[in-house]
Amino acid sequence: MRVIAGEFKGRHLKAVSGSNTRPTSDKVKESIFHMLGPFFEGGLCLDLFAGSGSLGIEAISRGMDKVIFIEKSATAIRIIHKNVELLNIESQCEIYRNDAYRALQILSKKNLQFDLIILDPPYDKGFYQKVIDYIADNDLLQSKGKMYIEHRPEQKISHNIETFERLSEKKYNETTSITILQKKSRGK
Repeated sequence: MRVIAGEFKGRHLKAVSGSNTRPTSDKVKESIFHMLGPFFEGGLCLDLFAGSGSLGIEAISRGMDKVIFIEKSATAIRIIHKNVELLNIESQCEIYRNDAYRALQILSKKNLQFDLIILDPPYDKGFYQKVIDYIADNDLLQSKGKMYIEHRPEQKISHNIETFERLSEKKYNETTSITILQKKSRGK
């Protein structure tokens, strides 16, 4: 697993061992960041269900100012810390071990808004709709901010058409599809 582009292009990252996390392949990562950016002029990113942190780290490498990583697994949290230390980007990262939904509640109380939210939960756990609705209802995404959602091809991602527009939906293989939503501008 490696960083695909930007400041840390080619740098290798540690992966979480075991079958509880699914690292996003380099091919998929390259494709999705071309749809999301491909580079950013600053901004705040939330990497929810962060796993090894590779997607949030890719966002930093491509120009995000800061990433907040949320992950429930203690093993994955240790790997995120190692990867962040490996690249010496501690000042650009906040790493929290927490349940994703509880973390969203805390972030909402802090009145944070994100330019990019990375949503890559465990497949088949039913997290998608609850999390997407909470993000919309609590205004956690900036106007024109984007949400990246990785899911099974048969899992259809629904969204509030008053809040989000679907920028892209693409099937990459038998197990992975990507949906990208963008928050509509205020006043539209």
